[in-house]
Amino acid sequence: RTTVPAFVDYKTKKVVNNDYHWLTNHLETAFRPFHKKGAPDLYPEELRPEIDKLNKWLFENVNNAVYRAQFAESLQAFADGYETFFAGLDAMEERLADKRFLFGDYVTDSDVRLYVTLARLDIRYTWQLGHTKHRLIDYPNLWGYARDLYQTPGFGDTTDFAAIKKHYHIDCNPGNIHQIIAKGPDEEAWLLPHGREKFSEK
Repeated sequence: RTTVPAFVDYKTKKVVNNDYHWLTNHLETAFRPFHKKGAPDLYPEELRPEIDKLNKWLFENVNNAVYRAQFAESLQAFADGYETFFAGLDAMEERLADKRFLFGDYVTDSDVRLYVTLARLDIRYTWQLGHTKHRLIDYPNLWGYARDLYQTPGFGDTTDFAAIKKHYHIDCNPGNIHQIIAKGPDEEAWLLPHGREKFSEK
């Protein structure tokens, strides 16, 4: 069974790797010779052990925890995923209280992994989880951090909110027979000043 994301060999038409835990790291290392000139090093060698450790934590407590709640088959499983997810967001809110990005002044692979969940929080996860504890805007540090990343080349210009909404509201929801897609988010809000440059100016 093939899952996405995946690396596909266009010549052979075969999936050659779908180990999503490490795909970004392959792009950051084995594919480094193909990066654009001046591209940031998202997986610096001296930080790799720490990045790997945080990425594992992010997967268990944020990225996958929200899906554990969404696809739960019992109330207990839902509660476990739900509480883990919001506890994970609380931990990231605290971590980002005094640093611009997860490892300081520079974006790393871990920031990419946290961003994809934050970008979907209000338009995907909140309505599917029901009345959730918090929206993204309720986390001052995470909301500023998400806007900071969104306004960074490579993030906002590759975040297609309309496509995300269509996928979850229609493609993944056959019960939506009228193909109604909820309005929002206010993309202009993602362009508001975030003020997080102050952490890089110390």
